[in-house]
Amino acid sequence: MNIEGDLVLIYFKDEPGVYARIERIEPDIKKDWYQVTLLLLTIPHQVITWILREEYINGELFTMGGNSMRLTKIERLPIEEKDTGSSDTENGKTEKKPGKVLTFKKKD
Repeated sequence: MNIEGDLVLIYFKDEPGVYARIERIEPDIKKDWYQVTLLLLTIPHQVITWILREEYINGELFTMGGNSMRLTKIERLPIEEKDTGSSDTENGKTEKKPGKVLTFKKKD
């Protein structure tokens, strides 16, 4: 299920349209419907609220104004750490060396 904080790709007429983040999901006055607030990741960003059923929030096809729409979740990519010269210790675990701190000096 898509939840608050998830990134989704909004399809419009079966074509990818815009990325959005789900900001809030609240029950609507109508039974089994929800007010879904989305932050559209456009320039400038926009905040919209749609009233959707749970299955629409989770990727089922629906129509809006006669146009087919769909939300698909964007899965998080695993972040791989690069080997930065860690050294082995006696117990087989690796020990990371401290990083280097760079300071930025403003030129006069």
